[in-house]
Amino acid sequence: MALRAVIFDLDGVLIDSEAVWGSIRRELTVELGGRWHDAAQQEMMGMSSREWSRYMRDVLGVPLNPEEISEAVVKRLEERYRERVPLLPNALETIRSLARRWPLGLASSANRPLIDLVLELTGLRPLFRATVSSEEVPCGKPAPDVYLEAARRMGTAPELCAAVEDSTNGILAALRAGMRVVAVPRPDYPPSEEARERAHAVVGSLEELSTALETMS
Repeated sequence: MALRAVIFDLDGVLIDSEAVWGSIRRELTVELGGRWHDAAQQEMMGMSSREWSRYMRDVLGVPLNPEEISEAVVKRLEERYRERVPLLPNALETIRSLARRWPLGLASSANRPLIDLVLELTGLRPLFRATVSSEEVPCGKPAPDVYLEAARRMGTAPELCAAVEDSTNGILAALRAGMRVVAVPRPDYPPSEEARERAHAVVGSLEELSTALETMS
């Protein structure tokens, strides 16, 4: 079946932000007397804001309610992004090029204010047909909800969409949605070998993405 749309993850695919999320969550946890551990950021990747803020309260011991935790993390991230959006190499060029070929969507675990801020600061907002935060669906990744909602808003059947992902939970979410998946692994937070092997294509960088998508179309 011909490819009709391409749906991107945001963190780790278009922006080099996983380390930023990790450092801010760690700072907040330590400042408030919580118990940070080395695997915490990896475990929170793909969770919705409702899920990771509960994790920070229940597992890391941050003594705030989940809404307060989410607001504090988002505020610090917004400050960082206003200083500099950590775009990955060729992110802007890739989006601009692919938008001439396919309708584009965004299915992100980031909070809605962060998605909107990044797209505003980079000028990419007009190039996406639909954007969805996992805040807006029942469950975050690895559940398929955010990808299914992005496809619905784009008016495209999930099986006619390709998803571009970097993390284990993201790859699994897109697969469970019935989409074709291109993995762009990050060396700092690589997906599991099992998830990587289940992806339909694996590329080393965004520069290789167009070629991989063309083979699916």
